[in-house]
Amino acid sequence: MRPRKYWQAIGEATVQCMEADPSIFIAGIGVDDFKGIFGTTRGAFECFGHARVHDIPNCENAFAGITIGAAAMGKRPLVVHPRNDFMFLAMDELINLAAKWTYMYQNGTSVPVVTRTIVGRGWGQGATHSQSLHAVFGHFPGLYVATPASPADAKGLLVTALRGDVPALLIENRALYETEGDVPEEPAAIPFGKGRIVREGSDVTIVGASLMAYEAKRAADILSEQGISAEVIDPRSIRPLDEQIILSSIAKTRHLVVADTSWATYGFAAEIAALAAEKGFADLRAPVRRVTLPDCPAPVTKPLEDVFHPSPASIVQACRDVLDAGAAVTTAVPFSTSSLAR
Repeated sequence: MRPRKYWQAIGEATVQCMEADPSIFIAGIGVDDFKGIFGTTRGAFECFGHARVHDIPNCENAFAGITIGAAAMGKRPLVVHPRNDFMFLAMDELINLAAKWTYMYQNGTSVPVVTRTIVGRGWGQGATHSQSLHAVFGHFPGLYVATPASPADAKGLLVTALRGDVPALLIENRALYETEGDVPEEPAAIPFGKGRIVREGSDVTIVGASLMAYEAKRAADILSEQGISAEVIDPRSIRPLDEQIILSSIAKTRHLVVADTSWATYGFAAEIAALAAEKGFADLRAPVRRVTLPDCPAPVTKPLEDVFHPSPASIVQACRDVLDAGAAVTTAVPFSTSSLAR
């Protein structure tokens, strides 16, 4: 293990997997640029050049079909979308073809197309350039969706995707590229569907994917100074989802807050709340609290954007509200069936 930035870990995994497997190639807008998609494709272009690193025009729908066809014929495309908002143009091919072919034909056909895409706010980019679409893509069976939050996970999950036989989508928040952490030198795979405990705690569970795992850790540090022990869970992937790590944490803390970079309605936070209600309800002492975007499109100016997105402070307040609600329940007169006879 040695320290690496998030973007370096992705670049390292890409080169190592391409060296091991000549069927892997990269395609995307600007992947051969000197900036190399925040540096993540620069190393691959320096090693393999235009033979295996292909700049493409703005044709997301057409190239989704081309790379899915290449995957069906034995290649392993790594497609990079600098903005996930424009993946709406690739959804028909990715969902109706790549995610479903194995189920539809039952002939052993796999479509191992891997897609990296970037989400998150920047400098006031507005409603069509800063959305987080992980819940949208996570809705469809047959497609694996991961939201790596740490440099080690960014490397390990990409290695798993490039070695696997399932179409996979890795969603990276632009705010994470300069974060640093310990990363193994070898291309060690991290499985989809296996979450991690970012910080152990006993009073309240905070579940946060992608950037929210990082913000939840900051919130937990603040809560610790206030005498509150928060456990932070990073699911790593949202399809498949590690339900057990979340339910085990709820059983320990009895309180749940979910933080997400998208909206509450029909979103990832709603899915985690439903999981708690269906399988962890008996352990909860208070209602689940969701910390998400306001229910409107994103503003354009940076000052408004800063207020629009969840922060450690908003997560802290949600945790305090949940604990207060739980305390009120435990101090109330216990309900019993004998009271119904009166």
